[in-house]
Amino acid sequence: MPTKKVLVILSDANSFPIHKTSGPDAGKTVDQPSGFFLMELAKPVRKLLEAGHEITFASPQGKEPTPDPNSESLLAFAGCFYERNRENELLDRLKRENGFDHPRRFDSISDEELATFAGVFIPGGHAPLKDLGDDPELGRILRYFHQENKPTAAICHGPYALLSTKAAGDGSFVYNGYRITSWSDLEEKAMETMMGGEIEKVESALRNEGAVMVEGAGEKIGNTTLHRELVTGANPMAANALGDRFLRMISV
Repeated sequence: MPTKKVLVILSDANSFPIHKTSGPDAGKTVDQPSGFFLMELAKPVRKLLEAGHEITFASPQGKEPTPDPNSESLLAFAGCFYERNRENELLDRLKRENGFDHPRRFDSISDEELATFAGVFIPGGHAPLKDLGDDPELGRILRYFHQENKPTAAICHGPYALLSTKAAGDGSFVYNGYRITSWSDLEEKAMETMMGGEIEKVESALRNEGAVMVEGAGEKIGNTTLHRELVTGANPMAANALGDRFLRMISV
């Protein structure tokens, strides 16, 4: 299989806003620590690397990405110490070989360079809520992949980044009418109960712009949704399936 280039979109944020409804900060909007969700990044990227493809990381300002603290816990890996070490070892490799700790700035990637990429992948974690949904340069990038019908993958909170297409071009949401799966409102409400505050809802935000949201029992346990060039998944349980499906798409 010939080597292909894949662009991986990261957030620069190390937190996301939550409007507190209980506790000492009730009534205030505070920053909750977050970042990329380790498993959602590592599993698809590992599949791409093992297939011999080249990874380029990019973010709004090119800052070193931060992992979501919850995604590094043993609980996130169902107590599997080996799997957590495996994913962290991959991050070390990405820093040594793929510039993970120094992503490209979005505005440094020209339209001409975008033509050299076979696909684009957006991992989850709450961080995209802070700086990806309204970034015009990311909107330009995603509009290119949409226009060229090139494989686009996003998981969990990653699909929130699709809203950036409204900040570029003619201001329209280019995924209007697409079937999309994301971190659901129900899942977010469970997080709100634990964190004692209100969080922006990815599912509702996309639906309000015309996306046809696909949410159900199958999606909660790892099913993915494909519509034209876009493949999406709901949560970390979909990371393997999304990686496999995206890999097949760019291999055509």
